[in-house]
Amino acid sequence: MSKIELMIEARRKNLGDFEVGRVLPYAKRRMVGPFIFLDHMGPIDLAPGLPQSADVRPHPHVGLSTLTYLFSGEITHRDSLGVHQEIRPGEVNWMTAGTGITHSERFEKMRAEGGHLHGVQAWVALPIDQEDCEPAFDHYGESELPTYEANGMWARLVAGKAFGAQAPVAVRSPLFYVHWKLKAGALAQLPAEYPERAAYVVSGAVEALGQVIPAGTMAVFTPGEPVLFTARTEAVVMLLGGDPVGERFIEWNFVASTKERLEKAKDDWRAQRFKLPPDDDREFTPLPGDPPPSAQPMS
Repeated sequence: MSKIELMIEARRKNLGDFEVGRVLPYAKRRMVGPFIFLDHMGPIDLAPGLPQSADVRPHPHVGLSTLTYLFSGEITHRDSLGVHQEIRPGEVNWMTAGTGITHSERFEKMRAEGGHLHGVQAWVALPIDQEDCEPAFDHYGESELPTYEANGMWARLVAGKAFGAQAPVAVRSPLFYVHWKLKAGALAQLPAEYPERAAYVVSGAVEALGQVIPAGTMAVFTPGEPVLFTARTEAVVMLLGGDPVGERFIEWNFVASTKERLEKAKDDWRAQRFKLPPDDDREFTPLPGDPPPSAQPMS
């Protein structure tokens, strides 16, 4: 019989102009399937004139795919492949770093108009044989993602395969990522098809296996049996997991199966061997702990 292996409460992390809830990685549970990072952004109301310091300046990644998913708000993505793409609620920006990519995330529309920001960002570790694949970016509109609705439950399959459906997102290992909206009292079930599974409660509260899971908490389940959820209140839940890909090391924005690969990525960034987004290349973000860059902008 499945049980709750661990409850992880999101830790507040100050990013300067606002906070996020850091869920993964966690000391007692570094990954769930291939998911190695999960941040809960907001909810927060942003006023017009948001300072540019709130933006995520160009920075590098290796060895992973990133998935930005919004419930509200808008973020502008630019990357070193030359992609310029707004991300809006219900859409997916799926960026695969592979050998290396850089990108920025800026609040351009919200800076001009203000608005409500709420979303989650996940990182998915690449299988070892694909860690050094060519970087890629794909965008999927909300109408491209499978949805289902019945008996007080609405679901969107954000990525991967689950519930007999498959999302078009170009994943590279078996995984699932699902957005649930539940009315109070609704019943919903998490299948047993993957060895590693978790549920993060974005808002509201649900009950599973005799325990209440409140907002801002991830429940990690043991394998074996389906898990039945009851919505104690109206709730939003993100389901995630999949097949494990093996041990990974994570430092700053880099993920790798060896520490040597991490050190190479750090050296390449310091030496400015990463290409920056062609229309967002005037800022350089130093490695944490490194001295700030010179005042001369990168060209």
